[in-house]
Amino acid sequence: MNYSEYINSTLKPKVTEKEIILDLFAGCGGLSLGFEAAGFRTIGFEMDKFAAETYKKNLNGECHAIKLDLDFKYPDAEIIIGGPPCQPFSVGGHQKGMEDARDGFPIFIDAVKKLNPKVFMFENVRGLLYTNKWYFELVIEELKKLGYFIEYKLLNAVNFGVPQNRERLFVVGHRSKFTFPKQQRTKITVGDAIGDLMYTIPPESKFLTPSMDAYVAKYEKASDCINPRDLYPDRPARTLTCRNLAGATGDMQRVRLKDGRRRRLLHREAARLQTFPDWFEFVGNETQQYNQIGNAVPPLLAYQLACSVKECYNHPEIYSLDEISEIESHKVLTLF
Repeated sequence: MNYSEYINSTLKPKVTEKEIILDLFAGCGGLSLGFEAAGFRTIGFEMDKFAAETYKKNLNGECHAIKLDLDFKYPDAEIIIGGPPCQPFSVGGHQKGMEDARDGFPIFIDAVKKLNPKVFMFENVRGLLYTNKWYFELVIEELKKLGYFIEYKLLNAVNFGVPQNRERLFVVGHRSKFTFPKQQRTKITVGDAIGDLMYTIPPESKFLTPSMDAYVAKYEKASDCINPRDLYPDRPARTLTCRNLAGATGDMQRVRLKDGRRRRLLHREAARLQTFPDWFEFVGNETQQYNQIGNAVPPLLAYQLACSVKECYNHPEIYSLDEISEIESHKVLTLF
């Protein structure tokens, strides 16, 4: 079985569990697809109508194209997942934190308060652990006050069968036992994922012009790039982002053809490098589709996280709020 066949068969929505997953800030459904492949039913909430349509077109669950706020009434659910947008407040800025309307974390925390789920998980950029760690610590403290063990880890998708170096922060709140999925020894390459596509020239192909080639060369020189930043079949891809997929930038994702020309990455190639199955169809214009792909959690990584969440949810030992508080207090005491 080749790689595309593997993700096509592994990432098929099915229902084996009775629990419903709420996916907040769901995007096109990358995270939900992983959870549906693990047997859960999902309900998504996403303000971008094209991303919401993509979700509904491909997943079993429904997706509501709505902008969430603190007055929103959620359906009952014992598991909440999502990717809340985080406004990167500067230390010298207003530092409104939880009061800033541009930030998605107050909404995610509000949903946890209202529904009191057994487990929740959210994904965010790695910068939350560094530049904006002060804000991340505020978020964690708010969630701990609600009576959860909080565990977080920076995961690189390339270690979980995704043909792409992509570091993201994953945070899990629970009241039993949670174990992050194990890393895989073998790394999947670009050739494994799109070797059947990357040297083809379909009608929709777009090539770099001489002026774009010159711009890229200037960018690579300024950034001290040793190797041209083309896709190489014998290694994983660089991180796919909205910017380097949808925009003609010096960092753009591209394939160097055998005749020397460089072609912009196709939607299907980008989707497969994100581990979206070939049957998954995106709604919207070219840029909207690239943005949906670039913003998504790779579904194959989401599937492995979903299996870990399922084990946590079904774990027989559940701690009460008082027991969690006592355990956390003991942890603090042992530090001194």
